[in-house]
Amino acid sequence: MSDPVQYSITTRDLNLWYGKFQALMKVTMNIKPGLITSLIGPSGCGKTTLLRCFNRVNERYGYVTTTGEIRILGKNIYDPDISLIELRKAVGMVFQRPNPLPISIYENVVFGLRIHGERVELRRSALDEAVEKSLIEVGLWNDLKDRLDAKATSLQLEQQQKLCIARLLPLKPEIILMDEPCSALDVEGTRAIEELMFGLKSHYTIVIVTHNMAQARRASDECIFMLMGELIEHGRTEDLFLAPMNPKTAEYIEGRYG
Repeated sequence: MSDPVQYSITTRDLNLWYGKFQALMKVTMNIKPGLITSLIGPSGCGKTTLLRCFNRVNERYGYVTTTGEIRILGKNIYDPDISLIELRKAVGMVFQRPNPLPISIYENVVFGLRIHGERVELRRSALDEAVEKSLIEVGLWNDLKDRLDAKATSLQLEQQQKLCIARLLPLKPEIILMDEPCSALDVEGTRAIEELMFGLKSHYTIVIVTHNMAQARRASDECIFMLMGELIEHGRTEDLFLAPMNPKTAEYIEGRYG
């Protein structure tokens, strides 16, 4: 077996229950660094549940039980010495609808540093540098550099979603999780977010949940097909769409269900 440290995320026999309902069943997989990996499958198949396992967000619900193992960058995230704060700094998350805080653009970007950062990072010059660097990385600096005091909620939806990604970057995550990040956007906004993902993948491992088969094919390097809580097939996107190994995958891609 390959050394799991070679992978950004490794799961082994991962099971999850919401109360008595089992939502994930013996999910075992490896997600490689520097790629965009899409989780695809019909509604209710476990895609978002799996995504939210990677930063242990599911555990906010008191009725969730998890067994098995998840290793992030070689470390089991269920080990007793794991800090959830540190885990969620390393594994950032972007949600379906943009959720900028109702404060200025500038304060949105530095919010994480103000909450988690060390004192030395709170110097104004360091904050200014973090804002500029993050907004450049998501392609917003030229548009917003003279509007940093404006409310983030005044931005267009596409800009808001980019800002939500920018808000993660000062904390220097290794992994960015995206739960249908384009579902609230129009065609142009979707294209802009996909182009941003392409630009970010050389620095971050990106895992995206999408219901949009065209987007999965267009925007991901690898795909994981899930069905009724099980991982059915995981491979290169081109292979999975053109020559799926499992007939269930073929049926889904051909639109026979889902």
